[in-house]
Amino acid sequence: MAPQERQLKTASPGALVHLPRQTPPDEEALPDPRLSDVDEWGRSEHIRELARRLYDPLYRNWFRAEWEGLEKIPTSGGALIVANHAGAIPSDAPVIMHGIEQELGRPVYGMAEHLFKALPVVGTLWARTGGVAAHPENAHRLLREQQQLALVFPEGTKGTGKLYQDRYQLRRFGRGGFVEIAMRAGVPIVPIAVVGSEEAMPILWKVPRIAQMLGVPYAPITANMLVFGPLLGLVLPFPAKFRLTVLDPVHFDVPPDQDRYSKSRVMDAAEDIRVRLQATVYEMLQARKSVWFG
Repeated sequence: MAPQERQLKTASPGALVHLPRQTPPDEEALPDPRLSDVDEWGRSEHIRELARRLYDPLYRNWFRAEWEGLEKIPTSGGALIVANHAGAIPSDAPVIMHGIEQELGRPVYGMAEHLFKALPVVGTLWARTGGVAAHPENAHRLLREQQQLALVFPEGTKGTGKLYQDRYQLRRFGRGGFVEIAMRAGVPIVPIAVVGSEEAMPILWKVPRIAQMLGVPYAPITANMLVFGPLLGLVLPFPAKFRLTVLDPVHFDVPPDQDRYSKSRVMDAAEDIRVRLQATVYEMLQARKSVWFG
């Protein structure tokens, strides 16, 4: 009988290798319906590669992203990446994911609110390009079991929903859940300070009634809408120059996979990371000469 192929996932999501399996004499060979590069999270390396090709000109020529300390991101093993968050439709997530994948050759899974996964078309595209619903169990599997890089924004929608007048003022990092996830998974946290995202799509006003009607965290009126019009301005960011600084990884001397961790220690660690990020952002802003040219 002709050998049937089965798929095995490698450490690189979406990269599949086919190994032959001998078909028993009494078993008829059947076509394998799983011939796809989509992994269990919905990420497709084919789609991700296409997205990288399309996004790279925007990354290099529109945002002109520059990194400092990129070597601090582990080249192997799991790590939880955290960063400050901003923009009505934030540009920081794709910039970070694209930069790390291009420069280090490591895939990055972006943890986002379940709202994105539930949106028609958008949710599917987000999953195909590496988006994962932000849930502790998902993060644990990615970090602990699969030793991947996962990206989270502890500010959540409180960061992206800031008005322009409040730019670069980091919001609370919730209850420190991201720290507990890293402790439980036994991986370091790698903070990244981002400058440029606040000016890419600044929010001038918010319309609470529309947000309530649509069931979304906020309904923004951005400067982009005033310049480019309501439709184009909803998706086209300004060409603000992005600078990203990777801080020293934070390691925790606690055993992984514990049922509970000290809440005070978790909160203290989360606040310490927030303070370090805020201080670094202010230093970067002081050194910046121009929003557009850096």
